Amino acid sequence: MVALPLKTMEARWQNQTIASSDDIVMLEGNAYFPQSSLNPQYFRPSNHRSTCGWKGEAHYFDVVVAGSENPNAAWTYPEPKQAARAIAGRVAFWKGVQVG
Repeated sequence: MVALPLKTMEARWQNQTIASSDDIVMLEGNAYFPQSSLNPQYFRPSNHRSTCGWKGEAHYFDVVVAGSENPNAAWTYPEPKQAARAIAGRVAFWKGVQVG
């Protein structure tokens, strides 16, 4: 895990900034944003779950912008295993969400 300080990164979907932070943790090529950096109007909890052997159970969010829905496009590990504790309270993106 690598913390990337002082470089502001944004997550964008449908030409809208849905998250922005300079407190990013990189893990397995994914940028994990603090959950507090998300613009909550664009996120809806999903019932989808997945399990990683070393990180734990992931919970997902649908990203919704201007009526367009991107199901399960963001995920978090609310109670990560010890090896992944640096991503607790953080959210990562995929499925067309641009991060940079």
